[in-house]
Amino acid sequence: MLKTTLKSALAAGFLAILSGAATASDLDVVKSFYSELLTTPADVTAEQVRSVVSEDWVSVPTPRGGAGAEGFHKTLKGFGAIIPDLKWEPQEILQDGNRFIVRGKATGTPQGPFFGIDPATGNSFDIMSIDIHTVEDGKIVKSYHVEEWATAIRQLKAK
Repeated sequence: MLKTTLKSALAAGFLAILSGAATASDLDVVKSFYSELLTTPADVTAEQVRSVVSEDWVSVPTPRGGAGAEGFHKTLKGFGAIIPDLKWEPQEILQDGNRFIVRGKATGTPQGPFFGIDPATGNSFDIMSIDIHTVEDGKIVKSYHVEEWATAIRQLKAK
């Protein structure tokens, strides 16, 4: 009985490796994307970015700062300078193999010009985002993302 159980466990583990199944650490990497990079991004270092996303990370659409980990770091620094209290929290994470779909919530109060709103109004935004991340070798290699920036603009312009 023990021999059969051990064989089954080894076979299942081997199949998981071959199929590209995600590990618990892959989920941690995805969570780190939000907790360590997108929340208070002004303080994020290039090393932190590279610990979560691959050097040649592909983002669709491409971040304002450019492609790859370096471009993402520039984008984060820009967002952090304008929105020092930015907070991005996963509300739900769904997994299919090494792909993760994240429904997130972003909140913040811009302190400078943001999406054509100048001067800053002092209003905050609270929006939803949907991201699809692919994790390989312990890092995010590709992300598709959509944010409700039109809703943020309406909230920021509200009197």
